[in-house]
Amino acid sequence: MIYEPVIGLEIHVQLKTKSKMFCSCPTHDSAVAPNTHVCPICLGQPGVLPVVNGQAVRYGVLMGLALNCEIAEHSKFDRKNYFYPDLPKAYQISQFDLPIAIDGHVDIVVPGGERATARIGITRAHLEEDAAKNVHESGASTYVDFNRGGTPLIEIVTEPDFRSAKEAKIFLHELRLIARYLGISDADMEKGHLRCDANVSLRLIDDQGGIVGARFNPKTEVKNLNSFKHVEKAIEYEIKRQTKLWEAETPPMISTTRGWNDTQNRTDEQRSKEEAADYRYFPEPDIPPLELKELADELRSRLPELPAARRARFEEEYSLKPSDARQICDDPILADFVEHTFSELHAWLLALPELQETEATVLEHEKKKLGRLVSGWLLSKLGGLMKERSIDIRTIKINPENFAEFITLIATNKLNNTAGLMVLNTMLDDGSDPSHVMEDQKLGRVDDEGLLAELVTQVITSHPTEVARYKAGEEQLIKFLIGMVMRASEGTADAGIVKNMLLVELKSE
Repeated sequence: MIYEPVIGLEIHVQLKTKSKMFCSCPTHDSAVAPNTHVCPICLGQPGVLPVVNGQAVRYGVLMGLALNCEIAEHSKFDRKNYFYPDLPKAYQISQFDLPIAIDGHVDIVVPGGERATARIGITRAHLEEDAAKNVHESGASTYVDFNRGGTPLIEIVTEPDFRSAKEAKIFLHELRLIARYLGISDADMEKGHLRCDANVSLRLIDDQGGIVGARFNPKTEVKNLNSFKHVEKAIEYEIKRQTKLWEAETPPMISTTRGWNDTQNRTDEQRSKEEAADYRYFPEPDIPPLELKELADELRSRLPELPAARRARFEEEYSLKPSDARQICDDPILADFVEHTFSELHAWLLALPELQETEATVLEHEKKKLGRLVSGWLLSKLGGLMKERSIDIRTIKINPENFAEFITLIATNKLNNTAGLMVLNTMLDDGSDPSHVMEDQKLGRVDDEGLLAELVTQVITSHPTEVARYKAGEEQLIKFLIGMVMRASEGTADAGIVKNMLLVELKSE
């Protein structure tokens, strides 16, 4: 017998609209002074009438489509009643029995997991307004900032399909990426754009994988998870805590709510879990129902390419390794840069006279070669240089056309790796054309065999000890001698030609 984790997530994504869900107050960022973006509507004053934000509805439908959900033809808003200081109306305008989207799924890849892939069901996605923000200061003082109150949210509720904390973390990464590809949210957990509660329970599984006893047991909802790391750590902690309870024959008997205590790395009990009846839902009388069929049809035809599809296409079309395709596609701006780079490279490749009448297999081989060069130079070398300078793909002075030209210089051996790094550094400084940099700094490959022969002779003459040791059997010293010739040529010599020349000279002595 084993204890199998059963995990579901409730995720709130803050939508990137200009105004709030039901009023014209601007949405805000953390730099705005408290209680300045408020009005009688979002403060819940008597006699006010909310008006639905049309852009928020469009964003909600887009997310539903991206999650492979069925979009409701008819939807409505409801009042969810509860009494907290961050909710001035004493109810939240949300959706209960007719959400905008239901019955979807997201497929995730789990490297190194117990199962390589997992399909996570989406129970529902609905629109609602955010609550205000409680600000706890030292001592007993708590203040309420109502700027956030009324900000549009989409709440996404998954099926309990996760079997590990790792799967939950990967899913959240994918959901954040989907939101960014759609342009509906920055989904930054640290800024509160994406917030997550995790529902965790255990069940007994026999040796054949069958469920022993109840399919689902009372769950524990863990709140206050404001980073991917916290989500993973909190779920792992809760699995261990509940396992001990089961082993002591005192499993959880009721659903409860616990908070994540980051300083103690544990969950702390807060209260028993509310059920739907506790919120006394009833239809919002001031907002007419939503008719979504035409909007869903319109947006379905305009849905952009989503992260999973783009990763698969990059692997197929550009011959990228899965890990490289994932790293590139995790940033839509970087993926666009790579897309434009490959467009330039493939046009250059097809225009080469020697490839005009070649077989398809040869052309495919050359495309794979370019794929390796682009991913290697972009992710490792250019990525490292950008990190050193504290810049990213959004601010560099290199455009895709110049980067593609740089790759062609590497592919045709006009630049070696050493000289290539020097050219790349100059391109980062001022956005120069790589060919001009190569010519101005005389970094192109040296093909003059007479000059190379002189350099080889100089190195052999200048390092008699190393030459003697090489001839005595220390063959690894050939790398040292090659390096000396490369240094003498300021990195412009072809290392392969230099090696051959050295071997010939050393054997003839």
